[in-house]
Amino acid sequence: MVKNTAVGRKKFWHSFRFAAQGIAAAFKSELNMKVHCGLAVIVIVAAAVFRLPPGSWMLLLLAITLVLAAELLNTAIEATIDLVSPEIHPLAKKAKDTAAGAVLLSAVFAVITGIYVFYHPVIDWIAELMS
Repeated sequence: MVKNTAVGRKKFWHSFRFAAQGIAAAFKSELNMKVHCGLAVIVIVAAAVFRLPPGSWMLLLLAITLVLAAELLNTAIEATIDLVSPEIHPLAKKAKDTAAGAVLLSAVFAVITGIYVFYHPVIDWIAELMS
């Protein structure tokens, strides 16, 4: 592992590079991260197509960020547990399951947010198609 030995401004910018590497590593290794990112792209495109107002965009971006952050934390927790406790242990299972539960909770929030934000625009669009 590379230690950030830079100082000052250089250390500040290195921390961004390391964070980006962490996001990229999670994207490469975790199927759920790919699924969440793919769905986020679909939601963003749909928001643009329906020309949602800024408040709706903020709700969607909050939900997307929450899910991706939870997935990153879940990945970090699972990797740490696998390093510290490679054998099956009840506490390791509890930690992994709890972290996965946080992802599930944030994903449910994202779905509810999506329904709230897209309900009326989609209903209006369907009504236009029917008339």
